[in-house]
Amino acid sequence: MGKMIWMIAVVALVGCGQQAAEEPKKSRAPFISAPAAAAAPQWDVLVQGQTVQAVSDLTGWLIEHSFVSSVVTQEGKQRVLVGPFNSRAEAEARQADVTAALIKAKKQNIEALVVEHPIAQ
Repeated sequence: MGKMIWMIAVVALVGCGQQAAEEPKKSRAPFISAPAAAAAPQWDVLVQGQTVQAVSDLTGWLIEHSFVSSVVTQEGKQRVLVGPFNSRAEAEARQADVTAALIKAKKQNIEALVVEHPIAQ
């Protein structure tokens, strides 16, 4: 009887090992994102004052008027961008919204320009 229990245990253990070895191993290819250069260009609305203005004041005003903005540093200067947008037409539509809000608020010497989205380096 003792030998029979041992045989069952050995067969069970061997069977488990064979079952695991027989399962096809799923190979997972690593996720590789497309390079940024191959992606379609994106667009932003650059909001800048003709006179020196604190970036925090400008971003605060944009937030108060429901424009989500970000601050990037380019060539040593901080720039306020609204976007990015997938097409130039979307960016131009948002530029019109920002310009209308600036005019309504009687904000002078602040302009909104459509620019290509800067590529992160």
